[in-house]
Amino acid sequence: MLIADNPVFQDETAAREFLESLLWPDGPACPHCGGRVRLTRHATQYQEDVPRIQPIVRAFTVAIGQCTSCRRRVQGRHPLQTSNALGAAAVHLGPQAVTVAAVLNKQLGLPLAKISTFFRDRFGLPVTAGGLVQALHRAARRAGPTYATLCETVRGSPVVSPDETGWKVGGHPQWLWTAVTPDTTVYMIQRGRGFEEAAQLLGADFAGVLVRDGWVAYRQFDRAVHQTCVAHLLRRCRDLVRDHGDHRFAPTVAAILRRGLRVRDRWRAGTIVAHGVAVARGHLFNQLNTLLDHPGPARVAQTFAAHLAIECPAVFTFLLDPTIDATNWRAEQALRPAVVTRKVSGGNRTARGAHTQEVLASVLRTLQQRHLDAGPVFHSLLCAPRPTVALAPATSAR
Repeated sequence: MLIADNPVFQDETAAREFLESLLWPDGPACPHCGGRVRLTRHATQYQEDVPRIQPIVRAFTVAIGQCTSCRRRVQGRHPLQTSNALGAAAVHLGPQAVTVAAVLNKQLGLPLAKISTFFRDRFGLPVTAGGLVQALHRAARRAGPTYATLCETVRGSPVVSPDETGWKVGGHPQWLWTAVTPDTTVYMIQRGRGFEEAAQLLGADFAGVLVRDGWVAYRQFDRAVHQTCVAHLLRRCRDLVRDHGDHRFAPTVAAILRRGLRVRDRWRAGTIVAHGVAVARGHLFNQLNTLLDHPGPARVAQTFAAHLAIECPAVFTFLLDPTIDATNWRAEQALRPAVVTRKVSGGNRTARGAHTQEVLASVLRTLQQRHLDAGPVFHSLLCAPRPTVALAPATSAR
C-alpha cells in the first residue's frame, strides 16, 4: 500500500514530507550547491546476494544388531548418511559439500588445496585436501553404474562426436578421450590414441554417424557413417594461404566448403527442398573431386589434396540430414574444461584419480547438457545404500 493511501496522512504532500524525512533525516541538500532537494519520484534498485553459509553438523545414532539366524552383524542407515563407516572414520562430508567440491574441481578445474581453503574461510568447514580426495573417490565409486549407463547411451546413439587431448597420469603421457551427443558426454582416460582406445569408448561395431576430425583412428569404424569436420578443413585452407602463399588450390577448396554450408543453412531455413539439397550436394562433390586431380606444384597443396581424397566421401554428409553437425564442435567444447584442468594440475597423480576424473566429469557435463541440478543427483548417488543409476538413459535423436 502506498503511504499516501494511509488515512494517517491527510494529503499527498504530507506523505511526501514523511518520505523525505525518512530519506533525508537531516534535511535534503544538493551535493553540488547545497540547495534544498525536492523529492520528484522514487526508483527501484535490486540487489542479489548469497546468504552467509554455516556448516550443519548432523549426529546419526546408528542401530547395530545381530541376525538371530545367520549371526551376521546388521547396521542401520539414515537416509542422509553418505557412508556406513564408524569409529575413527565416522566423520564424513555431507552430500551438498561433496557436490560443491566435485563441481569446483572436476567441472571448473579448481585445485583441491584451494577448495579446502575456500571451505574453511567462507563456509567455516574444516576439511583437508586429502579429505576431499577421499570424498570424491567415494562419489566416483557410487557413480560407477551411472557412468556405465552413460557409456552405453553414447555407444547406442545415432550421432556421436568424438575427440581426444593429451593427459598425464602419474607424470606419464596418456590421452583423455571424449564422446559427445546432444544430451550426453563421456570422458575416458586411456594410454593410447589408436583405434583400440577409440573402440573402447565408442564400441568397435559403432554404426551411427561419427562427426569427427581427420584422425586416422576414426576412419577405421567401417560400419559408421562419417562426417569429417569442415571447420578443420577450412582452418587448413587458411593456413595454406597465410603460411605457404597458396592462392589457388586452398581458396577454391574453401569456397566449395562454404557453399556447402550455405546450402545447409538454406535447408534449415526452409528456402530449399530436400531434392534441391541432393542436387547441390552432387555438384559440390563433383567440383571437389575434380579439383583434387589438379592441386598444383606446391608440395603442401599436394599433401592437402591427398588428405582430401581420403576424406572426400565424408565431407558433405551433413547435407544428407540437416540435424547432422558439419563440425565436431560438441567434442571440442567438451574438451575445454579438461584442458583448463590440465593446465592447472597437469592431470592426475594416480590411476584411481584418473578414474574419478573421468566418472565425475562425465556425470557433471551430462547434467549441464540436460539442464539438471547437480545437487539432487549427487544426493541420490551418495545417500543410496548401494551404487545406483542416478541418470535415466537417454538416446539422442538425429
